Amino acid sequence: MPTEQDIRTALGNVRYPGFSRDILSFGLVKGIQVAGNDVVVEISLATRDPNIPRLIHEQAMDVLKKLPGVGDVRLNFDIKEPPGAGTTGSEKLGKSSIPGVKKVIAVASGKGGVGKSTVASNLAVALSQSGARVGLCDCDLYGPSIAHMFGTDERPYQNDEQQIVPIEKNGLQLMSMGFLLEDSSPVIVRGPIATRYTQQFLRQVAWDNLDVLVLDLPPGTGDIQLTIVQTVALDGAVIVTTPQEIALIDARKAVSMFQKVNVPILGIIENMSYFLCPSDGKMYHLFGKGGGEHEAKRLGVPLLGQIPITMDVRECGDEGHPVALEDPAKSAASKAFREIAAKLK
Repeated sequence: MPTEQDIRTALGNVRYPGFSRDILSFGLVKGIQVAGNDVVVEISLATRDPNIPRLIHEQAMDVLKKLPGVGDVRLNFDIKEPPGAGTTGSEKLGKSSIPGVKKVIAVASGKGGVGKSTVASNLAVALSQSGARVGLCDCDLYGPSIAHMFGTDERPYQNDEQQIVPIEKNGLQLMSMGFLLEDSSPVIVRGPIATRYTQQFLRQVAWDNLDVLVLDLPPGTGDIQLTIVQTVALDGAVIVTTPQEIALIDARKAVSMFQKVNVPILGIIENMSYFLCPSDGKMYHLFGKGGGEHEAKRLGVPLLGQIPITMDVRECGDEGHPVALEDPAKSAASKAFREIAAKLK
């Protein structure tokens, strides 16, 4: 006769489609009942993709039927609308599942090294300069960089409601694991703990009446990303890539992840689009040309902007002074970020 622990062990081999993590650690299994040899499992999902429950059903039935002594197996699915699904634009304002936040935009990439955090930081600054109240949450727990990019080593504190008060810099409200650690301290946590930290950053931070919260996601399509799209009413995602094909291949994976959970793709930002030579003002396409534009057309989404490689992007990032704060008349990168922000308002 199977035990509840036997069932849980078996379900630990059932992966959420497209991810490496199992449905138990994601908290999708809400109940297990064993009556004699018969088993009933309650599973809760937030998705509009019919393939997700179908694939989970197939995997779960396969592993459970192989358990010794198991008789009838029934899987009961509670399938809910994803947070914010079915609403767009102004209908979603005020309906974010994050307290104190009206609108949530995720900045994502399929791989590291494309300048996603640089884009997220400067996009948040540019949105703030357009008159919006903006927050920036660094969801990359293993490689947090927002603290350095804004040049602050402040430590957040708790208010009377036991909420974390975000750091304020350059008119933005900021939260990052980088504010909680010493510079040389690594974050060594497994997936379930990482997702718990992510939830705390989103829901236990005292975000103060934000028009938009920008989420700087980790690279790839892992545990933290799925936790966010399953539990937060995202108004959309911005995909960061570089023009070269290897980056575009990984960008497509990020796009596919958001499409599976019905998060709209707001557009593509092509970073490191070209090198603007300071001596002659000429453009040099170091990583290829037109990749982001071609991919945007293939996906049917806007190419929001092309960010050049310039000295001031690197210098401002190292100095903790985002380049979007610079005069757009003097900085091509600052001008590009402000133009992107205008398209997303």
